[in-house]
Amino acid sequence: MTSNIPTLGQVIIAKRTFTQENFNLFAELSHDDNPIHVNPEFAATTRFGRTVSHGMMLYGMLCGVLSANFPTARQLEQELVFPKPTYAGDEMTIRLEVTDVQTDSKQARLTTTITRPDGENSCEGHMLIQWK
Repeated sequence: MTSNIPTLGQVIIAKRTFTQENFNLFAELSHDDNPIHVNPEFAATTRFGRTVSHGMMLYGMLCGVLSANFPTARQLEQELVFPKPTYAGDEMTIRLEVTDVQTDSKQARLTTTITRPDGENSCEGHMLIQWK
């Protein structure tokens, strides 16, 4: 059962394998059709060697995991960096860890990461949420 109230030290983990079709659909929805995301031939000529995820698609995955586990929470802040690329076909580990809880203001801070199969983070950040 899901709780609306985060607990200190709580860790939530989800796995997701993104496909080229996911990248293409996100590009269509967002109108961000940069060839690094949607054109495998072009991407092969870049330093990445293949297509990479949109950063905001990764952010959307974090939001989805958050709302699935804390349905009444709303985000107040989000900081993100993308130190490594996320490639199609790699199983990614999405992790949210509750690092601080303030029950009086009904707020919690979370560390957010998306990790590649090689152990490197492709997305790192911090989130401040408030629950009802």
